[in-house]
Amino acid sequence: MPAANNRTNGKSGRNILSLSGGKDSTALAVYMKNRVADVEYVFCDTGEELSETHEYLRRLEAFLGKEITVLNPDRPFKHYLDIYRGVLPDPRTRWCTRMLKIKPFERFVGDDPVVSYIGIRADELHRKGYISTKPNITARYPFIEDNIRKADVFRILEESGLGLPTYYRWRSRSGCYFCFFQQRREWVGLLETNKELFWKAASYERTDPETGEIFTWVQGESLRDLAEEDRVAEIKREYEERILQTSDCLGKNSSLLQVFDDDSPGCLVCHL
Repeated sequence: MPAANNRTNGKSGRNILSLSGGKDSTALAVYMKNRVADVEYVFCDTGEELSETHEYLRRLEAFLGKEITVLNPDRPFKHYLDIYRGVLPDPRTRWCTRMLKIKPFERFVGDDPVVSYIGIRADELHRKGYISTKPNITARYPFIEDNIRKADVFRILEESGLGLPTYYRWRSRSGCYFCFFQQRREWVGLLETNKELFWKAASYERTDPETGEIFTWVQGESLRDLAEEDRVAEIKREYEERILQTSDCLGKNSSLLQVFDDDSPGCLVCHL
């Protein structure tokens, strides 16, 4: 693995690394630990995160030997859901990312000159993007600069002793438990590992009494329908078929992380 040069931001200002609780941002924190001085680690907590995410961040905090600053939105998810009249966030609007992640981050940054380190890998240049348009924030992509790829990320996490978050056993992403970018197989994983959160997510789905428009997390299907026994079995069969189709390149023991990771357009600030 190529070694990065010691980095500073080149001017007076702050170095900030935003963590999602996922593999890439965690690996970046490990990778940058002794490469950039005075890094501030932050986690934007929407209040709708998995307990496994918080547990993993506590382990990372111990590894770094430095506190991770938790940023909270000014209002909870339900408040904004009411403001948006029950219209759930979706891949087009992504109002949850904007209100619960980006705004708290921008408040934390203020008007200080900041270099924000982002964990997009060299093998996913199509995801190159940024979470804020504030002119005082400059994005840096160390993994792209140093040609760090997915296999390197896994190696970094393994060698650090952190490994992967336990939620990767049944999902392919970090982020809120109700993330609309989840595949149906991942919703089944939530149903099987945490029924309380699954049905809490289902409780947010609704039909507009005036227009008849249906707001669901999964396009064209309610979570109540998805949770039906026959439907769960069908979703699992479809996933197994996808595993078989990709086994030649991924291996017979392919995981959700391997199957779904690289074809997701998820919000960068949530899913790195």
